[in-house]
Amino acid sequence: MKPLGFVFRSAPHGKSCGREGLDAVLATSAYSENLHLFFIDDGVFQLLNNQQPAKILSRDYIATFKMLDLYDIENIYVCRHSMAERGLTEEDLIIDVTILDEAEITMKLQHCQRMLSF
Repeated sequence: MKPLGFVFRSAPHGKSCGREGLDAVLATSAYSENLHLFFIDDGVFQLLNNQQPAKILSRDYIATFKMLDLYDIENIYVCRHSMAERGLTEEDLIIDVTILDEAEITMKLQHCQRMLSF
């Protein structure tokens, strides 16, 4: 069975997309073990460490990304180009990820049976 892909493209806290995407990932993990998560464009900010959403009166759901390991979700990919454009390094992220070039991300996305974008 091909994996199900979840693509995070939007920054956290400005919209509910990131939180809804994370909820969808956790719920889907109860039915499938073959999930791939992709963080592209401003979606890389979803994984940024030391966020303070309370200062803008937003709910802190970013720490929930640390639970992905407990749900056996291991295929987490971040776009190298997106990180570089935003001045981020792997040390800036809250969880361990696999950093891939745009071509590698595209190849992995093509192997997904379906994709959900947030």
